[in-house]
Amino acid sequence: MSYAHIGMRVAGTWLAIGSLLLAGTLVFHGPPAADMDVQLKIIADGATRWTVVHWGLAAALSLFAVAGLVILAAGSRLTESWWTMTAWATLLVGALWTVTTAVAEATAVTGAAVSGNTAMFEVWLAFAEGNANGIVFLALAIAVIAGNEARTSGSTPVWASWIAVVAGVVSSAGWVVGMWLGFGLGNLAWLVSSLVMSLWTLWFGVAITRTEHA
Repeated sequence: MSYAHIGMRVAGTWLAIGSLLLAGTLVFHGPPAADMDVQLKIIADGATRWTVVHWGLAAALSLFAVAGLVILAAGSRLTESWWTMTAWATLLVGALWTVTTAVAEATAVTGAAVSGNTAMFEVWLAFAEGNANGIVFLALAIAVIAGNEARTSGSTPVWASWIAVVAGVVSSAGWVVGMWLGFGLGNLAWLVSSLVMSLWTLWFGVAITRTEHA
């Protein structure tokens, strides 16, 4: 078995586990509130759930980063072109960037919400939301990776890959509309499309662990 083949199997395993964990945590996360006071109340009223969900997100995103790193090192068909290599590198950076958001949400943001320290909550929420913009790049990277799978008839069916492309684009756009522009519908679109996207990466991860061609 070649080095590239081993790398794909390892990366696929961690991508699948991370995707399963991400899908589960997204279900319990819910769409972010556009209003800061509403978000504070949501966190304070469900502090345990918020903490568990965000530690789960941190673990899931860390596994995405591991998968990206292994794929880049493996030199497989998944990184044969400059744009797919760039997409995997962007996935790695976007995942690492967003991990800091998940950790901040699980610790400082939750603590400030529970204690009712509005000033501290506002500061840490701004930090978390700033780093959470890594989600935009992560989603776009997955859209590019899925597009490559659709174009090459890769490890998942073409129709599923195209759905993942759309989900990645909508996830990115939904975050911009919801978090940057303040429209709540964008946050809901981000949540639903991110869930669809994570189900595809789960399928994709499992598929590349079984591939016969590196």
